[in-house]
Amino acid sequence: MSAHSLQQPYTVVLIVPTGVGAAIGGYAGDALPVARAMAQVADCLITHPNVLNGAQLYWNLPNVLYVEGYGLDQFAAGRWGLRSVRQNRVGLVLDQGIEPDLMVRQLQAADAARATLGLNLTEYVVTDAPLNVSLKTAVSGATWGTIQNPDSLLRAAEVLITQAGAEAIAVVARFPDDLSSDALQRYRHGHGVDPLAGAEAVISHLIVRTFQIPCAHAPALLPLPLDPDISPRSAAEEIGYTFLPCVLVGLSRAPQFVTAPQRDDVWANQVDAIVVPATACGGSALLSLSSRSLVIAVRDNHTAMQVPPEALNLPAVQVESYLEALGLLVAHRAGICSTALKPTIAPLHRWKDC
Repeated sequence: MSAHSLQQPYTVVLIVPTGVGAAIGGYAGDALPVARAMAQVADCLITHPNVLNGAQLYWNLPNVLYVEGYGLDQFAAGRWGLRSVRQNRVGLVLDQGIEPDLMVRQLQAADAARATLGLNLTEYVVTDAPLNVSLKTAVSGATWGTIQNPDSLLRAAEVLITQAGAEAIAVVARFPDDLSSDALQRYRHGHGVDPLAGAEAVISHLIVRTFQIPCAHAPALLPLPLDPDISPRSAAEEIGYTFLPCVLVGLSRAPQFVTAPQRDDVWANQVDAIVVPATACGGSALLSLSSRSLVIAVRDNHTAMQVPPEALNLPAVQVESYLEALGLLVAHRAGICSTALKPTIAPLHRWKDC
């Protein structure tokens, strides 16, 4: 881990992988309280839509950078930098497969974001073919998915970027309704894995990889039957007809990806610490940053993955909770060795080769 100057902004990356059933952050924006607390410790917090998106619910955090997962991997590898913006002009792609009434709900949400929040949106584009999203589940329990017509998605995004002047892309794709599935019922009651999250990541990765522009996705689904026993962690998805508002808010201030550095851009060599669930340490961003940043692995954020830091020989500090992680970040920012905050300290030993 490299030493960073106390003069530069203290920069933290918070990752909760998508579609792996994280106990915190695996539901409807339920890692947002973690991000809000961490933003009080860091000068700059970098995280991804899975952490910040809560359907109708969101929170303005001026020092938080909303970075899609593929873009976050490129940033961590040092290939792309992050350039803050005052406001992006957001283009909206709607899947042709969305039914007319459900399409109107998405457009009403977009107009509400313009009128009530002052967001800057382009005209919208409907894809020239239904995207036909399908959902899959891996043996581990993690979710993923496929798009039957990815070229249609890319054509729609290209029109918005090249002709409408979009600086970020919001996508609403029609996802399969499976109201009686065990996976959905478990998710609504605070167990299991989000059945949609893995496929959502595929959609946003495709746009970001192709156009190097911020992107996030909101699924279009029929309203679910009322259930009085919904878990609080899943409840944000029960309170409206669309999940689009949080996506539009996030994208409106999402940093642009850059390859030529300018003053005030953020690059991977400025990251002081990265915080991840302790069982999900195999991600590209973590592996890229682990050699030069403090790695904090949180044990009580259980996931469906079984990749602890020791399996990859990562130099991580394992803590029980995000509360403990926050304390460790405070000490690290202050340049205080965390062992000094414990009741006992072992005496110094002579180096064995001297």
